[in-house]
Amino acid sequence: MSEFTDEFNTTVQLGTEGVPMSRVKPVMPALLGLAILFGCMPLAAADDADEIKLGEELFNQNCMVCHQADAIGKPGFAPSLTNPEFLGAASDKFIMGTIRDGRAGTAMPPFAHLGREKAKAIVAYLRSHTHDPNRAAAVDAQDRSFGDPRLGQFWFDQICSTCHGIKGDGYASGGTGTAIGKPGFLNKASDGFIRATIKYGRSNTRMRGFQGSVGLANFSDREIDDIIAYMRTLPKQ
Repeated sequence: MSEFTDEFNTTVQLGTEGVPMSRVKPVMPALLGLAILFGCMPLAAADDADEIKLGEELFNQNCMVCHQADAIGKPGFAPSLTNPEFLGAASDKFIMGTIRDGRAGTAMPPFAHLGREKAKAIVAYLRSHTHDPNRAAAVDAQDRSFGDPRLGQFWFDQICSTCHGIKGDGYASGGTGTAIGKPGFLNKASDGFIRATIKYGRSNTRMRGFQGSVGLANFSDREIDDIIAYMRTLPKQ
């Protein structure tokens, strides 16, 4: 800011030869005040509000019939999209890609006709439901799983399949969990995203966490990676 001020004052002096400096310098604070008053920050906030409003309208028109009002979801029918754990771990790319491509083999159709800007507005509306920070970059940057799929199958069959189906088919197999064995999910979800979901679950849903004393099971990090490794084999079965 000081560099800009000096440059501005120099320019004014060149164009006002003979005018005392005391008459020139006060111009800058006045202009700065106007810049703050009419600056871009309020406009950005207004733009964000407009995008969220558009996203809500688009959500109500295209998504609410399955994901319910406020995107709270319905067990066995459609997942919650406003869950803080989901919004904290999912990147905009992950959500927008799902809107665009849908999930083949499930009831989630593609909405590619909406285009990028409308899909982005829907994401903005979903994110408006939580003030928690988005951790997707750190989650997706986690190491890949190098677990043992044979051991992972044991845990998947014993625990995960009770909600997600024996092959991860989700609702199609009568379960209350989503289809986590389909390419539409596995091709977009990072190992870090799956790992975070298994560890911490999704509050206010039937997906509970599976690590720690409050988890449905206290999986070790290695056991979770074994499950992820097995899940990666499901589309090939």
